[in-house]
Amino acid sequence: MGGRLLLFPLPFQGHINPMLQLASILYSKGFNITIIHTFCNSPNKSNYPHFAFEAISEETLTASPTMQGSVTNVVLLNKVCFDPFRDCVKRLLSNASADEPILCLITDALLYFTQAVADLLMLPRLVLRTSSLSAFHVLRLHPVLLQKGYLSEDSHSDAPVPEAQPLKVKDISRTYKIEGEDLAEIISGMVMGIKASSGIIWNTFVELEQPVLNTIQQNFPIPSFTIGPFHKYFTASASSLLEQDRTAISWLDMQAPLSVLYVSFGSVAAIDKSEFFEMAWGLANSKQKFLWVVRPGVIRGSEWLEPFPPGLQEAVSERGHIIKWAPQQEVLAHPATACFWSHCGWNSTLESVCEGVPMICSPSFGDQPTNARCVETVWKVGLVLENGFEREEIERAIRRVMIDQEGKEMKMRMSCLKEKVNLCLMEGGSSYKSLEDLVSFILSF
Repeated sequence: MGGRLLLFPLPFQGHINPMLQLASILYSKGFNITIIHTFCNSPNKSNYPHFAFEAISEETLTASPTMQGSVTNVVLLNKVCFDPFRDCVKRLLSNASADEPILCLITDALLYFTQAVADLLMLPRLVLRTSSLSAFHVLRLHPVLLQKGYLSEDSHSDAPVPEAQPLKVKDISRTYKIEGEDLAEIISGMVMGIKASSGIIWNTFVELEQPVLNTIQQNFPIPSFTIGPFHKYFTASASSLLEQDRTAISWLDMQAPLSVLYVSFGSVAAIDKSEFFEMAWGLANSKQKFLWVVRPGVIRGSEWLEPFPPGLQEAVSERGHIIKWAPQQEVLAHPATACFWSHCGWNSTLESVCEGVPMICSPSFGDQPTNARCVETVWKVGLVLENGFEREEIERAIRRVMIDQEGKEMKMRMSCLKEKVNLCLMEGGSSYKSLEDLVSFILSF
Protein backbone atom coordinates (compact mmCIF):
# COMPACT_ATOMS: atom_id res chain seq x y z
CA MET A 1 0.00 0.00 0.00
CA GLY A 2 2.95 2.31 0.60
CA GLY A 3 1.38 4.33 3.40
CA ARG A 4 3.07 4.87 6.77
CA LEU A 5 1.38 5.08 10.17
CA LEU A 6 2.81 6.76 13.26
CA LEU A 7 1.94 5.01 16.53
CA PHE A 8 2.61 6.42 20.01
CA PRO A 9 1.98 4.18 23.07
CA LEU A 10 1.67 5.25 26.69
CA PRO A 11 4.91 3.90 28.22
CA PHE A 12 3.36 1.46 30.72
CA GLN A 13 3.30 -2.33 30.30
CA GLY A 14 -0.48 -2.68 29.95
CA HIS A 15 -0.54 0.01 27.24
CA ILE A 16 2.65 -0.80 25.30
CA ASN A 17 1.57 -4.40 24.63
CA PRO A 18 -1.73 -3.65 22.86
CA MET A 19 -0.24 -0.76 20.87
CA LEU A 20 2.57 -2.95 19.53
CA GLN A 21 0.08 -5.73 18.82
CA LEU A 22 -2.04 -3.22 16.89
CA ALA A 23 1.07 -2.13 15.01
CA SER A 24 1.74 -5.74 13.99
CA ILE A 25 -1.88 -6.19 12.87
CA LEU A 26 -1.73 -3.06 10.68
CA TYR A 27 1.70 -4.05 9.33
CA SER A 28 0.20 -7.37 8.24
CA LYS A 29 -2.36 -5.33 6.26
CA GLY A 30 0.36 -3.63 4.23
CA PHE A 31 1.06 -0.45 6.19
CA ASN A 32 4.55 0.65 7.12
CA ILE A 33 4.94 1.40 10.82
CA THR A 34 6.89 3.95 12.83
CA ILE A 35 6.72 3.64 16.63
CA ILE A 36 7.32 6.92 18.44
CA HIS A 37 8.30 6.19 22.04
CA THR A 38 9.72 7.74 25.17
CA PHE A 39 13.08 6.71 26.59
CA CYS A 40 11.17 5.56 29.67
CA ASN A 41 10.15 1.91 29.16
CA SER A 42 11.19 2.00 25.52
CA PRO A 43 10.23 -1.13 23.54
CA ASN A 44 12.78 -3.75 22.54
CA LYS A 45 13.49 -2.80 18.94
CA SER A 46 15.15 -6.11 18.14
CA ASN A 47 11.76 -7.84 18.49
CA TYR A 48 10.36 -5.63 15.71
CA PRO A 49 12.95 -5.39 12.91
CA HIS A 50 10.19 -4.48 10.42
CA PHE A 51 9.23 -1.29 12.34
CA ALA A 52 10.99 2.07 12.42
CA PHE A 53 11.48 3.62 15.87
CA GLU A 54 11.76 7.27 16.89
CA ALA A 55 12.60 8.21 20.48
CA ILE A 56 11.51 11.44 22.10
CA SER A 57 12.97 12.75 25.32
CA GLU A 58 10.86 13.16 28.46
CA GLU A 59 13.62 14.13 30.88
CA THR A 60 11.45 14.23 34.00
CA LEU A 61 10.63 10.50 33.98
CA THR A 62 12.88 7.59 34.88
CA ALA A 63 12.81 4.31 32.99
CA SER A 64 11.60 1.37 35.08
CA PRO A 65 9.92 -1.89 34.05
CA THR A 66 7.41 -1.51 36.88
CA MET A 67 7.02 2.27 36.79
CA GLN A 68 3.59 3.00 38.18
CA GLY A 69 1.06 3.92 35.53
CA SER A 70 -0.15 6.54 37.99
CA VAL A 71 -2.40 9.53 37.48
CA THR A 72 0.53 11.82 38.26
CA ASN A 73 2.75 10.25 35.60
CA VAL A 74 0.01 10.39 32.97
CA VAL A 75 -0.55 14.10 33.62
CA LEU A 76 3.21 14.66 33.54
CA LEU A 77 3.61 12.87 30.21
CA ASN A 78 0.88 15.02 28.66
CA LYS A 79 2.77 18.13 29.72
CA VAL A 80 6.41 17.29 29.03
CA CYS A 81 5.97 15.41 25.75
CA PHE A 82 4.20 18.11 23.73
CA ASP A 83 7.24 19.89 22.29
CA PRO A 84 9.44 16.83 21.57
CA PHE A 85 6.49 14.92 20.11
CA ARG A 86 5.45 17.83 17.87
CA ASP A 87 9.03 18.28 16.64
CA CYS A 88 9.38 14.56 15.95
CA VAL A 89 6.15 14.30 13.95
CA LYS A 90 6.94 17.52 12.08
CA ARG A 91 10.35 16.16 11.07
CA LEU A 92 8.87 12.82 9.95
CA LEU A 93 6.26 14.62 7.85
CA SER A 94 8.87 16.82 6.19
CA ASN A 95 11.01 13.76 5.35
CA ALA A 96 8.11 11.67 4.01
CA SER A 97 8.10 10.86 0.31
CA ALA A 98 5.19 10.93 -2.12
CA ASP A 99 5.57 7.17 -2.54
CA GLU A 100 5.17 6.60 1.19
CA PRO A 101 2.95 9.32 2.68
CA ILE A 102 2.21 9.43 6.40
CA LEU A 103 -1.50 8.64 6.49
CA CYS A 104 -2.35 9.16 10.15
CA LEU A 105 -1.32 9.16 13.78
CA ILE A 106 -2.53 6.50 16.25
CA THR A 107 -2.00 7.31 19.93
CA ASP A 108 -3.09 5.97 23.28
CA ALA A 109 -6.28 7.75 24.36
CA LEU A 110 -4.58 8.83 27.61
CA LEU A 111 -2.02 10.82 25.58
CA TYR A 112 -4.72 13.40 24.88
CA PHE A 113 -2.22 16.21 24.20
CA THR A 114 -1.50 14.54 20.84
CA GLN A 115 -4.82 15.79 19.42
CA ALA A 116 -3.50 19.37 19.54
CA VAL A 117 -0.34 18.25 17.73
CA ALA A 118 -2.41 16.42 15.10
CA ASP A 119 -4.56 19.52 14.57
CA LEU A 120 -1.51 21.76 14.35
CA LEU A 121 0.12 19.54 11.71
CA MET A 122 -3.18 18.73 9.95
CA LEU A 123 -2.68 14.99 10.44
CA PRO A 124 -5.65 12.67 11.15
CA ARG A 125 -5.51 11.08 14.60
CA LEU A 126 -7.05 7.79 15.67
CA VAL A 127 -7.04 6.80 19.33
CA LEU A 128 -6.47 3.40 20.89
CA ARG A 129 -8.36 2.78 24.13
CA THR A 130 -6.73 -0.16 25.91
CA SER A 131 -9.56 -0.77 28.42
CA SER A 132 -12.84 -2.59 27.97
CA LEU A 133 -15.79 -0.66 26.57
CA SER A 134 -17.54 -1.15 29.92
CA ALA A 135 -14.66 0.35 31.90
CA PHE A 136 -14.44 3.34 29.57
CA HIS A 137 -18.19 3.89 29.97
CA VAL A 138 -17.81 3.99 33.77
CA LEU A 139 -14.76 6.25 33.58
CA ARG A 140 -16.51 8.84 31.44
CA LEU A 141 -19.34 8.96 34.03
CA HIS A 142 -16.93 10.39 36.61
CA PRO A 143 -18.54 13.89 36.71
CA VAL A 144 -22.02 12.37 37.21
CA LEU A 145 -20.85 9.93 39.90
CA LEU A 146 -18.96 12.72 41.67
CA GLN A 147 -21.99 15.02 41.58
CA LYS A 148 -24.25 12.31 42.99
CA GLY A 149 -21.90 11.70 45.90
CA TYR A 150 -20.84 8.13 45.13
CA LEU A 151 -17.16 8.94 45.55
CA SER A 152 -17.69 10.20 49.10
CA GLU A 153 -19.91 7.31 50.24
CA ASP A 154 -18.86 4.33 52.35
CA SER A 155 -16.12 2.59 50.39
CA HIS A 156 -17.29 -0.79 51.74
CA SER A 157 -20.92 -0.45 50.67
CA ASP A 158 -22.44 -3.24 48.60
CA ALA A 159 -25.26 -0.96 47.40
CA PRO A 160 -25.74 -0.97 43.60
CA VAL A 161 -24.95 2.04 41.40
CA PRO A 162 -27.84 2.33 38.89
CA GLU A 163 -25.94 4.82 36.73
CA ALA A 164 -23.00 2.42 36.31
CA GLN A 165 -24.36 -1.12 36.35
CA PRO A 166 -23.20 -3.70 37.39
CA LEU A 167 -20.96 -1.80 39.83
CA LYS A 168 -21.41 -1.49 43.59
CA VAL A 169 -20.60 1.66 45.56
CA LYS A 170 -17.35 0.13 46.84
CA ASP A 171 -16.31 -0.49 43.21
CA ILE A 172 -16.64 3.24 42.49
CA SER A 173 -14.23 4.15 45.28
CA ARG A 174 -11.73 1.63 43.89
CA THR A 175 -12.16 2.82 40.32
CA TYR A 176 -11.35 6.39 41.35
CA LYS A 177 -8.84 5.41 44.03
CA ILE A 178 -6.64 8.43 43.33
CA GLU A 179 -8.89 11.45 43.67
CA GLY A 180 -8.13 15.08 42.97
CA GLU A 181 -7.68 17.50 40.12
CA ASP A 182 -5.23 15.25 38.25
CA LEU A 183 -7.84 12.52 37.78
CA ALA A 184 -10.50 14.96 36.61
CA GLU A 185 -7.97 16.50 34.21
CA ILE A 186 -7.08 13.12 32.70
CA ILE A 187 -10.69 12.04 32.21
CA SER A 188 -11.71 15.40 30.76
CA GLY A 189 -8.65 15.52 28.48
CA MET A 190 -9.17 11.96 27.29
CA VAL A 191 -12.90 12.42 26.57
CA MET A 192 -12.37 15.69 24.69
CA GLY A 193 -9.42 14.21 22.81
CA ILE A 194 -11.48 11.21 21.72
CA LYS A 195 -14.42 13.36 20.58
CA ALA A 196 -12.05 15.51 18.50
CA SER A 197 -10.32 12.50 16.96
CA SER A 198 -11.10 10.81 13.65
CA GLY A 199 -12.02 7.48 15.26
CA ILE A 200 -11.41 5.06 18.12
CA ILE A 201 -9.93 1.56 18.11
CA TRP A 202 -10.93 -0.97 20.80
CA ASN A 203 -9.18 -4.14 21.93
CA THR A 204 -12.47 -6.02 22.36
CA PHE A 205 -15.06 -7.80 20.24
CA VAL A 206 -18.71 -6.97 19.64
CA GLU A 207 -20.19 -10.19 21.04
CA LEU A 208 -18.63 -9.53 24.44
CA GLU A 209 -19.83 -5.94 24.94
CA GLN A 210 -22.56 -5.14 22.41
CA PRO A 211 -24.94 -3.15 24.72
CA VAL A 212 -22.14 -0.91 25.97
CA LEU A 213 -20.86 -0.36 22.43
CA ASN A 214 -24.29 0.94 21.45
CA THR A 215 -24.26 3.41 24.37
CA ILE A 216 -20.76 4.66 23.58
CA GLN A 217 -21.54 5.12 19.89
CA GLN A 218 -24.50 7.32 20.85
CA ASN A 219 -22.26 9.53 23.01
CA PHE A 220 -19.21 9.48 20.72
CA PRO A 221 -20.49 9.84 17.14
CA ILE A 222 -17.15 8.95 15.53
CA PRO A 223 -16.21 5.63 13.91
CA SER A 224 -15.54 2.82 16.43
CA PHE A 225 -13.48 -0.20 15.42
CA THR A 226 -13.78 -3.28 17.65
CA ILE A 227 -11.01 -5.40 16.15
CA GLY A 228 -9.86 -7.37 19.23
CA PRO A 229 -8.67 -9.49 20.82
CA PHE A 230 -5.36 -8.15 19.48
CA HIS A 231 -3.14 -10.93 20.82
CA LYS A 232 -5.12 -13.61 18.97
CA TYR A 233 -3.80 -12.37 15.62
CA PHE A 234 -0.33 -13.67 16.55
CA THR A 235 1.03 -16.67 18.41
CA ALA A 236 2.83 -14.74 21.16
CA SER A 237 3.58 -11.22 22.33
CA ALA A 238 7.17 -9.98 22.11
CA SER A 239 6.62 -6.78 24.07
CA SER A 240 6.97 -7.79 27.72
CA LEU A 241 9.11 -5.40 29.76
CA LEU A 242 9.88 -8.15 32.28
CA GLU A 243 11.85 -11.35 31.74
CA GLN A 244 9.59 -14.40 31.51
CA ASP A 245 10.40 -17.52 33.53
CA ARG A 246 10.06 -20.54 31.24
CA THR A 247 10.07 -22.98 34.18
CA ALA A 248 6.36 -22.10 34.46
CA ILE A 249 5.66 -24.18 31.36
CA SER A 250 7.90 -27.12 32.28
CA TRP A 251 6.25 -27.23 35.74
CA LEU A 252 2.77 -27.14 34.20
CA ASP A 253 3.76 -29.97 31.87
CA MET A 254 4.08 -32.21 34.93
CA GLN A 255 0.58 -31.41 36.27
CA ALA A 256 -2.73 -33.11 35.55
CA PRO A 257 -5.23 -31.45 33.15
CA LEU A 258 -7.34 -28.67 34.71
CA SER A 259 -5.58 -29.01 38.08
CA VAL A 260 -3.68 -25.72 38.49
CA LEU A 261 -4.68 -22.27 39.70
CA TYR A 262 -2.64 -19.54 37.99
CA VAL A 263 -2.12 -16.43 40.17
CA SER A 264 -0.82 -13.13 38.80
CA PHE A 265 -1.66 -9.50 39.56
CA GLY A 266 -0.07 -7.89 36.52
CA SER A 267 2.74 -5.38 36.18
CA VAL A 268 1.50 -2.52 38.41
CA ALA A 269 -0.67 -3.70 41.32
CA ALA A 270 0.95 -3.97 44.78
CA ILE A 271 -0.13 -5.62 48.05
CA ASP A 272 0.80 -5.31 51.73
CA LYS A 273 2.69 -8.00 53.64
CA SER A 274 -0.43 -8.91 55.59
CA GLU A 275 -2.34 -9.40 52.31
CA PHE A 276 0.53 -11.52 50.98
CA PHE A 277 0.33 -13.77 54.07
CA GLU A 278 -3.44 -14.18 53.65
CA MET A 279 -2.96 -15.06 49.96
CA ALA A 280 -0.31 -17.64 50.84
CA TRP A 281 -2.40 -19.29 53.57
CA GLY A 282 -5.50 -19.28 51.35
CA LEU A 283 -3.54 -20.96 48.56
CA ALA A 284 -1.97 -23.53 50.89
CA ASN A 285 -5.25 -24.33 52.67
CA SER A 286 -7.15 -24.79 49.40
CA LYS A 287 -5.17 -28.00 48.79
CA GLN A 288 -5.02 -27.15 45.07
CA LYS A 289 -1.93 -26.89 42.88
CA PHE A 290 -0.97 -23.34 41.91
CA LEU A 291 1.48 -21.37 39.78
CA TRP A 292 2.06 -18.06 41.57
CA VAL A 293 3.67 -15.00 39.98
CA VAL A 294 5.24 -12.90 42.73
CA ARG A 295 6.63 -9.96 40.79
CA PRO A 296 9.65 -8.25 42.42
CA GLY A 297 8.26 -5.22 44.23
CA VAL A 298 4.65 -6.49 44.31
CA ILE A 299 4.88 -6.78 48.12
CA ARG A 300 5.18 -3.25 49.49
CA GLY A 301 8.48 -2.74 51.33
CA SER A 302 10.02 -6.00 50.10
CA GLU A 303 12.28 -7.00 47.24
CA TRP A 304 10.75 -10.43 46.69
CA LEU A 305 9.98 -13.35 49.05
CA GLU A 306 11.71 -12.10 52.23
CA PRO A 307 8.42 -11.73 54.17
CA PHE A 308 7.77 -15.50 54.02
CA PRO A 309 7.90 -17.11 57.50
CA PRO A 310 9.58 -20.55 57.20
CA GLY A 311 6.45 -22.55 58.11
CA LEU A 312 4.32 -20.76 55.55
CA GLN A 313 6.92 -21.13 52.80
CA GLU A 314 6.99 -24.89 53.42
CA ALA A 315 3.19 -25.11 53.23
CA VAL A 316 3.19 -23.20 49.96
CA SER A 317 6.10 -25.07 48.35
CA GLU A 318 4.32 -28.43 48.78
CA ARG A 319 1.70 -27.51 46.19
CA GLY A 320 2.91 -24.42 44.39
CA HIS A 321 5.53 -23.11 42.01
CA ILE A 322 6.52 -19.46 42.55
CA ILE A 323 8.13 -17.37 39.80
CA LYS A 324 8.83 -13.68 39.14
CA TRP A 325 7.05 -13.38 35.77
CA ALA A 326 5.24 -15.77 33.46
CA PRO A 327 4.63 -16.20 29.72
CA GLN A 328 0.98 -15.57 30.53
CA GLN A 329 -0.66 -16.41 27.23
CA GLU A 330 1.07 -19.79 27.18
CA VAL A 331 0.16 -20.45 30.81
CA LEU A 332 -3.53 -19.70 30.21
CA ALA A 333 -3.55 -21.88 27.09
CA HIS A 334 -1.92 -24.81 28.92
CA PRO A 335 -4.13 -27.90 29.46
CA ALA A 336 -3.19 -27.98 33.18
CA THR A 337 -4.54 -24.47 33.89
CA ALA A 338 -8.03 -24.54 35.43
CA CYS A 339 -8.51 -21.06 36.89
CA PHE A 340 -6.90 -17.59 36.83
CA TRP A 341 -6.75 -15.48 40.01
CA SER A 342 -6.17 -12.00 38.61
CA HIS A 343 -6.27 -8.26 39.34
CA CYS A 344 -8.52 -8.07 36.25
CA GLY A 345 -6.59 -5.65 34.11
CA TRP A 346 -8.14 -5.73 30.64
CA ASN A 347 -5.26 -7.53 28.91
CA SER A 348 -5.36 -10.31 31.51
CA THR A 349 -9.16 -10.54 31.47
CA LEU A 350 -9.27 -10.75 27.70
CA GLU A 351 -6.51 -13.38 27.61
CA SER A 352 -8.44 -15.50 30.11
CA VAL A 353 -11.63 -15.20 28.02
CA CYS A 354 -9.72 -16.20 24.89
CA GLU A 355 -8.45 -19.39 26.52
CA GLY A 356 -11.73 -20.28 28.26
CA VAL A 357 -10.27 -20.06 31.78
CA PRO A 358 -12.67 -19.04 34.64
CA MET A 359 -11.46 -16.31 36.98
CA ILE A 360 -11.14 -15.25 40.60
CA CYS A 361 -10.99 -11.45 40.74
CA SER A 362 -9.10 -9.15 43.12
CA PRO A 363 -9.46 -5.73 41.46
CA SER A 364 -7.49 -2.80 42.80
CA PHE A 365 -8.12 0.40 40.83
CA GLY A 366 -8.94 1.96 37.46
CA ASP A 367 -10.71 -0.34 35.01
CA GLN A 368 -10.18 -3.44 37.15
CA PRO A 369 -13.37 -3.22 39.34
CA THR A 370 -15.56 -2.86 36.23
CA ASN A 371 -13.85 -5.76 34.47
CA ALA A 372 -14.26 -7.90 37.60
CA ARG A 373 -18.00 -7.17 37.85
CA CYS A 374 -18.43 -8.04 34.18
CA VAL A 375 -16.65 -11.36 34.82
CA GLU A 376 -18.90 -12.16 37.78
CA THR A 377 -22.26 -10.54 36.99
CA VAL A 378 -22.51 -10.01 33.23
CA TRP A 379 -20.64 -12.96 31.75
CA LYS A 380 -20.92 -15.17 34.89
CA VAL A 381 -17.50 -16.74 34.37
CA GLY A 382 -15.84 -16.02 37.72
CA LEU A 383 -16.02 -14.68 41.26
CA VAL A 384 -15.01 -11.42 42.93
CA LEU A 385 -13.30 -11.61 46.32
CA GLU A 386 -15.55 -9.14 48.13
CA ASN A 387 -13.49 -8.73 51.31
CA GLY A 388 -10.04 -8.11 49.91
CA PHE A 389 -7.56 -10.77 51.03
CA GLU A 390 -8.95 -13.11 53.69
CA ARG A 391 -7.61 -16.65 53.74
CA GLU A 392 -11.01 -18.28 54.40
CA GLU A 393 -12.70 -16.44 51.52
CA ILE A 394 -9.74 -17.17 49.24
CA GLU A 395 -9.88 -20.87 50.09
CA ARG A 396 -13.65 -21.01 49.52
CA ALA A 397 -13.41 -19.14 46.18
CA ILE A 398 -10.68 -21.46 44.88
CA ARG A 399 -12.70 -24.53 45.74
CA ARG A 400 -15.92 -23.04 44.31
CA VAL A 401 -14.30 -22.42 40.94
CA MET A 402 -12.00 -25.45 40.72
CA ILE A 403 -14.05 -28.21 42.40
CA ASP A 404 -17.75 -27.33 42.83
CA GLN A 405 -20.54 -27.61 40.25
CA GLU A 406 -20.67 -23.80 40.19
CA GLY A 407 -17.17 -23.77 38.74
CA LYS A 408 -18.05 -26.35 36.10
CA GLU A 409 -20.89 -24.10 34.93
CA MET A 410 -18.51 -21.13 34.80
CA LYS A 411 -16.14 -23.20 32.69
CA MET A 412 -18.96 -24.03 30.24
CA ARG A 413 -19.93 -20.35 29.86
CA MET A 414 -16.27 -19.37 29.44
CA SER A 415 -15.87 -22.03 26.76
CA CYS A 416 -18.80 -20.45 24.88
CA LEU A 417 -17.06 -17.06 25.02
CA LYS A 418 -13.86 -18.68 23.74
CA GLU A 419 -15.78 -20.04 20.77
CA LYS A 420 -17.22 -16.57 20.08
CA VAL A 421 -13.66 -15.20 20.04
CA ASN A 422 -12.64 -17.74 17.42
CA LEU A 423 -15.68 -16.93 15.27
CA CYS A 424 -15.28 -13.14 15.46
CA LEU A 425 -11.75 -13.38 14.01
CA MET A 426 -12.69 -15.66 11.11
CA GLU A 427 -13.59 -14.31 7.68
CA GLY A 428 -17.01 -12.71 7.98
CA GLY A 429 -16.73 -12.39 11.79
CA SER A 430 -17.32 -9.12 13.62
CA SER A 431 -13.66 -8.30 14.36
CA TYR A 432 -12.57 -9.44 10.90
CA LYS A 433 -15.05 -7.05 9.28
CA SER A 434 -14.19 -4.23 11.66
CA LEU A 435 -10.49 -4.56 10.80
CA GLU A 436 -11.34 -4.41 7.09
CA ASP A 437 -13.36 -1.25 7.81
CA LEU A 438 -10.41 0.24 9.73
CA VAL A 439 -8.01 -0.42 6.85
CA SER A 440 -10.40 1.19 4.36
CA PHE A 441 -10.93 4.15 6.69
CA ILE A 442 -7.18 4.81 7.05
CA LEU A 443 -6.69 4.57 3.27
CA SER A 444 -9.40 7.21 2.82
CA PHE A 445 -7.32 9.90 4.54
